[in-house]
Amino acid sequence: MLPYEVRNGVHVLFLQPNPEKPRGGVVVLDAWLIGEIKATLAAIAAEKPKGFVLASASTRVFVAGADLAEIDALDDAGLDAYLRAGAEAFAMIPALGCPTAAAIHGATLGGGLEIAMHCDALVAALPAEGGKPWQIGLPEAGLCICPGWGGTQMLPARILPALAMERTATGQTWACGEAPTCLFDVRADQGSGAEGAIAAAVAWVKAQDASTGCFVSMKAPRRAISPRNAAPITPVCDELAATAGATKHGAACLDAVRVGLAQGWDAAVACERAHLVKLRHTPEARAKLDAFLKK
Repeated sequence: MLPYEVRNGVHVLFLQPNPEKPRGGVVVLDAWLIGEIKATLAAIAAEKPKGFVLASASTRVFVAGADLAEIDALDDAGLDAYLRAGAEAFAMIPALGCPTAAAIHGATLGGGLEIAMHCDALVAALPAEGGKPWQIGLPEAGLCICPGWGGTQMLPARILPALAMERTATGQTWACGEAPTCLFDVRADQGSGAEGAIAAAVAWVKAQDASTGCFVSMKAPRRAISPRNAAPITPVCDELAATAGATKHGAACLDAVRVGLAQGWDAAVACERAHLVKLRHTPEARAKLDAFLKK
């Protein structure tokens, strides 16, 4: 299992690099880590936590995303199983039934942002003045593929939907200091790093009133688009169709949004998964992925 501890009554889980593939201390969401997340969250759930913080043991990143080399080696059935396993593991965070926060101190990309957005709050510690900014966002479309763990649903619920959908459909990320203000629920002291982010996240969790009934076990993340959001968001999808949605991967991202608005979370994530499995075979995606994996 992954290491976790209880700080001031709040359970804090530390994501770690695969010990057999250390990658210079960078955390990536490979099959090993997904399995460890699932096992550790099961243990934490059994302890009936009053609060939960998702943190990273890496000094370099929060989570850099999925292990593209590992998943590119999978056949379609294997990729589908990998994506399903990730979705099941991440869903255990909102199912804890307590206030949850992600303590972010470094690059948070793709699946890294998706698992973070399964928490109620995103708490960020930005670099010290003059420090190198880290990136945050959903860059999958930059490789001509799409998110596979609910990113198309969660980002539009946290920031301006038009901006979220455009960035998702094009794969553009933000430097942390330029991210939309509302993306982060709390900002820790600048330059305070991982420990500052964790401390601020624990404080946010402790400040929530779990007795109000707001924090109950749910199958879907608490901040995601849903059919009740259809009226304001559907026209935005239509407007973006001719621009950000003009590519196959952009159209796939917008299609997942429409499915989420019409049918809800489970159908939307299944839509993302189906698109991702197919998109990686397109000539555009193969060229991008092959170039990325050769680096």
